[in-house]
Amino acid sequence: MRPFALALLMLGFSGLCAAAQNPNQGAYWNYEGHTGPLVWGKLDPAYQACSRGHEQSPVDIRGARLNSALRPIEFHYIGGPETLENTGRGIVVRVDPGSYIVAGGVRYNLLRYEFHHPSEHAVRGRLTDMEVDLIHQSQDGRFAIVAVRLSEDRGNPNAVLATLWQHLPTTAGARSKVEDMIDPGAFLPADRSYWTYTGSELTPPCAEGVLWFVFENNISISREQLRTFTDLFRMNTRPLQDLHGRRIEADE
Repeated sequence: MRPFALALLMLGFSGLCAAAQNPNQGAYWNYEGHTGPLVWGKLDPAYQACSRGHEQSPVDIRGARLNSALRPIEFHYIGGPETLENTGRGIVVRVDPGSYIVAGGVRYNLLRYEFHHPSEHAVRGRLTDMEVDLIHQSQDGRFAIVAVRLSEDRGNPNAVLATLWQHLPTTAGARSKVEDMIDPGAFLPADRSYWTYTGSELTPPCAEGVLWFVFENNISISREQLRTFTDLFRMNTRPLQDLHGRRIEADE
């Protein structure tokens, strides 16, 4: 074999080995068809929790029990530039460091937020038109996700989406930088009563141990704003998961 060809062969082999050792490169998954949620657990050994886990998300919220010991979530969000990314499965918005929440005495830093249509979580069997999930992580690596459900109000556009959607990347892999000062707190309803439970990531590898806070009150999204998203993503939610005896608690 010629030295040049041998070098190319070895380079390709090295690349394959590097990819195999990279934990961030799992099997391709999607929301429909032969790579959809029903088979996520079979696509990659790292995704086994998606089918075998007993603390999976999202769930149908019903029969929540009042826990008077729960305290309001402290939100310490600041405005700043953000980056929108079209992953081919949805829109992820990455934020600059500085925003965080305090829940149960633990600080969780805001990493990013993402949108789903329809909502991931149901309330007494009913989904809303969209959901925005604000994803936080503590210093020791634990995740806390705040879910806000959005309902269509034809003539009442969402103010923060009015800015973000102007920069919406429309092709998979594309990114768009928003230089405006975007405050993630604009997604929070005025009444911040919540339900909470222990669940998982919504996508592979479906890792468990995630602390979920789902706001009881919705915010609005206009029909035009909703259509702008659904024109790109017809559906990007996971089916509801069994509670397996988990308790859902309410703060009030």
